[in-house]
Amino acid sequence: MGRKFFGTDGIRGRVGDGVMTPDFVLKLGWAAGSALCTDDRSLVLIGKDTRISGYMFESGLEAGLSAAGANSRLLGPMPTPAVAYLTRTLRAAAGIVISASHNCYTDNGVKFFSSEGKKLSDEAEIEIENRMERALEVVSADKLGKAERVNDAAGRYIEFCKSTVPTHIRLNGLKIVVDCAHGATYHIAPSVFTELGAEVISTASQPNGFNINEDCGANDPQVLGAAVLEHQADLGIAIDGDGDRLIMADHTGATVDGDELLFLIAQARKSENTLQGGVVGTQMSNLGLEHALRDAGIRFKRASVGDRHVVEMLQAHSWILGGEPSGHIISLDRMTTCDAIISALQVLQILVTAQKSLHEAKSGMYKYPQTLINIPVQSKIDIDSTPEIQQVVKDAESDLGESGRVLLRPSGTEPLVRVMVEGVDAMKVEKLAQHIAEQVSASC
Repeated sequence: MGRKFFGTDGIRGRVGDGVMTPDFVLKLGWAAGSALCTDDRSLVLIGKDTRISGYMFESGLEAGLSAAGANSRLLGPMPTPAVAYLTRTLRAAAGIVISASHNCYTDNGVKFFSSEGKKLSDEAEIEIENRMERALEVVSADKLGKAERVNDAAGRYIEFCKSTVPTHIRLNGLKIVVDCAHGATYHIAPSVFTELGAEVISTASQPNGFNINEDCGANDPQVLGAAVLEHQADLGIAIDGDGDRLIMADHTGATVDGDELLFLIAQARKSENTLQGGVVGTQMSNLGLEHALRDAGIRFKRASVGDRHVVEMLQAHSWILGGEPSGHIISLDRMTTCDAIISALQVLQILVTAQKSLHEAKSGMYKYPQTLINIPVQSKIDIDSTPEIQQVVKDAESDLGESGRVLLRPSGTEPLVRVMVEGVDAMKVEKLAQHIAEQVSASC
């Protein structure tokens, strides 16, 4: 059975439209509570990012969970990975995050973690959807769930982040720009790096409910690069609105994306004999990453796009390290899901240990020129069954030969079709991408 509401990363949409309405989210809380909470008064954690609509949806989820007989603990603004961590440590039955990740404030979403701090299985999501089809039934008054706030959630998570690097690692002498995207890490990320000894210039750390991801964060790494140059910093760290994506900038202001960061971590772990197998990327991972890992003697596999699929492939092979160019980096020996702060700490540990700058350390990987074009669509389009699109892709692949790739895929979180072309010749890559994009637009 397919899923009606859940996408690749929970449920997401425009606030006030479709599924992202107070009545839907209230019933979603009830359905999730009744499906995931098997014991009386089971505990569910609720965290959120900094969107203005988070207050509304937090109240809806709280009411729905109470109606199902589940207790809830409200974490307030909290990064997605922090909710995963706290779900495990507080022995909760589930964790819920109210966030639309890197989208603007007009969108919001709901995503779930299991009691193990992992994303829900397809079966669990389908069970929640099945219960959404039923009439909402409130438990008796003596079994209603209660709600409490967790006042020390941020402190708990800050200490956990710091514990993921050895105690001898100090960031003294490093000047770091930290761009929090006016999102869920605004009160956490600067403290983590400061407490480890770095001089931190905190930017985009004043959320007002409307400015999340606006011209800042992992979505706009050029802003980070400019800030690094302005403050003459050693490097920059950009995080997205819910704290699971990491993009960095070196001292020259150049962007260092998820592929490059993943290679740095993989290379260091291989030298330390802590890699445990190979590395999982996605269909969007740069060909340069694949080749650099191959040259370093590290196995590489591609999963479907989405950190969920990366985790599934890692678990299937008993590997621990994977990620996406967008900055989702997964280290399963440290965390159950993507975590921007913990990933940044791994990179900083490498730089401090090797006594290298980020600019020097990243030089071991050559990125193939890549063009990515997002094409807005009004409705779903079957790319594989459209002859005109398939022909233009086939022609491009023939032109590139073995030195390039073409990838077309619908976005799992936005009404977009993504066209990606990469190869040796940057001008050819851009020309082919534009040609394919024009055909996709004409076919929509």
